[in-house]
Order: sequence, then C-alpha cells, then structure tokens
Amino acid sequence: MSTIAKLTDVSVNRGKTQILKNINWQMRTNEKWAVLGPNGAGKTTFLQLLSGYIFPASGTAEVLGEQFGISDITEIRSRIGLATANMLNRIGFDESVHDAVISAVHGVTGIGLERYADLDEERANELLEEWLLTPLANKRIANISDGERKRLLIARALMPNPELLLLDEPTAALDLGSREALLNKLQSLCRKADAPAIVMVTHHVEEIPAGITHILLLRAGKAIASGPVEQVISSVTLSATYGVPVMVHRSGERWFATARVK
Repeated sequence: MSTIAKLTDVSVNRGKTQILKNINWQMRTNEKWAVLGPNGAGKTTFLQLLSGYIFPASGTAEVLGEQFGISDITEIRSRIGLATANMLNRIGFDESVHDAVISAVHGVTGIGLERYADLDEERANELLEEWLLTPLANKRIANISDGERKRLLIARALMPNPELLLLDEPTAALDLGSREALLNKLQSLCRKADAPAIVMVTHHVEEIPAGITHILLLRAGKAIASGPVEQVISSVTLSATYGVPVMVHRSGERWFATARVK
C-alpha cells in the first residue's frame, strides 16, 4: 500500500503555545482513521495540518506524496475534501443545497461565472441522492436542519473526488436519531471500494462508525496510541487519553465507553 500521509516529529505552535508535540504518524491507502481525544487535545489542529491550512513549526509533513513547504499547497488542497462546520460560514446560509455541493468542483463557494459540465451535474445529483439531499436541492441552507447540513458538508467535500477526506466532528450536536442515521451513512462510505482515505475527528468512542480501521488517540498535543482499532481501543488507553478511569465495551462493530468521575 502507498502512503497517503506521513508526519515525522511534527510540532505545531500557536503563538508561544505548542499545540501538537513531536507527532509521528503514518496513513496508508484504504485506511480509515478516527482521531479521538478530550477538548484541547489538538484534534482540530491535526486536521488543519493535514488539510494544508497550517504548517509544522518543526518536523516534516507529507500528504499525497507531497511535502509541505516544498510542493504547491494549492494543488495539494485540491486533492483533499474537507468537511468542517466553519465551511458553512464560507458558503453562506443563503446558498442553495445544490449550488453548495456543485460549486466544490471548482473549489469555490457559490455559483459565479464558472462553467459546469454535464458530468459535474451528474456527479452533484448522485451525491445529493446518496446523502439524502435530493428533496432539499433547491432549499436554502438556512432552512435545513443540522443533520441535513452535516450531510451537505460531506457531499460537498466528496464532489471533487478527493483522494483524502477529512471530517471534523461530523456528528457533533446531533440528536440520537440523526447521529445514528449519519453514522450509518459514514459506515457505508468507509466500506465503499472507491472511497477515499478518511480521517475523522470526534470526541466520543460511540461516534466512531463501523468501517473505521485505525485510531489515533491524542492528549495535550501528544499521541497516546495509534494503530488498528482493535489494538488501540481499551480501558487502559482511553483512561490515559481522557485522564479519568474509563471502561470500554464493544457491541457488534461499535465501541462504547463510560467514565468514573469523582
């Protein structure tokens, strides 16, 4: 398998604060990763690093065969799909669901002077159907639910056929039914033969969809453990990650955790 991303002794600073500390991590083709950890662990920074929107203060970061600081970062970003809540503010809540998805093929937000081929329309319509958005295609983003917005962001991120898909807390703030519906869709995506490599950030073990193959655990900017799911998820590793005693159990293909807090 070829390497999708490789971080070697990578540290990231924000001002005088070190957010990520000497991270060594590698992702290969066909792997689907979840990044797990408490607030302030550096999860979102990790995703921003992989997307090329921030650079290491030290160490080397290679994504899709290109090294940050040497290669054309714009070209690298064009090969990465990014779904994050902040994208909604860039798109604008007056945009239609259809336009928000199809415009991603040109890396823009909103329909302007760009031209869209028939194949672009076909691709957009397929994604709208796949992510249960077809009935909402002409609706404004302001008038759809949080769960529908989450699906929209993923469909948009998939529009350019990315080689790497980055998901920042895709199930955050969803009610139980909406969360489970989205996790089922993510499970299907992870298992598609033509799916891109995936890195998904989450706070909660139960929000890891079946189909995720690998886990990276972060605490205070440091990697606690990383590797195949079955080898990494345990009461010991999650207790070290969250700083409280954690009990882990598995039900079918899903993982669940409870913490004992005094």
